[in-house]
Amino acid sequence: MRLIALIISFMVVKLMATEWDQYPVPADPGKGYEWQLHPLSDDFNYDAPARGKSEEFYERWSEGFINPWSGPGLTEWHPSQSYVADGRLILTAKRKRLSNKMLMGSITSKASLTYPLYMEIRAKLMNQVLASDFWLLSKDSTEEIDVLEAYGGDRPENKWFAERLHLSHHVFIREPFQDYQPKTDDTWHYDGTVWREDFHRIGVYWRDPWHLEYYVDGKLVRVASGKEVIDPLDYTKGTGLSKPMHAIINLEDQDWRTAQGLTPTNSELKDSGRDPFMIDWVRFYKPVAVK
Repeated sequence: MRLIALIISFMVVKLMATEWDQYPVPADPGKGYEWQLHPLSDDFNYDAPARGKSEEFYERWSEGFINPWSGPGLTEWHPSQSYVADGRLILTAKRKRLSNKMLMGSITSKASLTYPLYMEIRAKLMNQVLASDFWLLSKDSTEEIDVLEAYGGDRPENKWFAERLHLSHHVFIREPFQDYQPKTDDTWHYDGTVWREDFHRIGVYWRDPWHLEYYVDGKLVRVASGKEVIDPLDYTKGTGLSKPMHAIINLEDQDWRTAQGLTPTNSELKDSGRDPFMIDWVRFYKPVAVK
């Protein structure tokens, strides 16, 4: 009986553990601090159908975007293109009927997030020339952190992009519209990996308004630090990336890609053998003082 009780106890503890426990947070929380899991973190171990979703989904997420905007280029975000099943969030795309637009999945966090914050996604890119994204955006759309922005499609002319992850950020002025993002080579991470072929972990430590650290599969690959990198044109009037932001996971057809012919064909969209954007989990941590 005692052995049975021990086995049951072990099984309960194992069930309580989260999928990401095997992956230590790679960023340093600072001397005297440790990482505390934020409740927005989601392992997607529940069901949420494309239409209607579920109560557990709606505890954390909203369908669509942070405002009524339906998306860039030929994008039209639609609730029918996102669902949760088999322990994963799935985002899909299809051609809108009698239109050249595409219906695509997008979800947005109900809670806003602030620095200091470590955030990480474990995901497998969509096998389309569309953008597979995980990012943060302020409510007024003037500050943005791009954790994951990548283009996984296997089309030959997309090969350069399929082998790279775009690790960047933006600061904006909305009226008249101005957009700054760094253009240095290190914003396109390359190590020979074809990113659509497997799940990978991509994370950012938003340490403060002037410091971002980018991690890929637990390895630090890029640091963006200082006013000359974060906001050299002073669009934020000296405050840097300081505003609360909402987390967004979505697909996009972007104008600059479409202009290069890098937009899905009808046959590509109908090809059931092409993987959707699959998210195993997403996690967020705040540093707290060690007790």
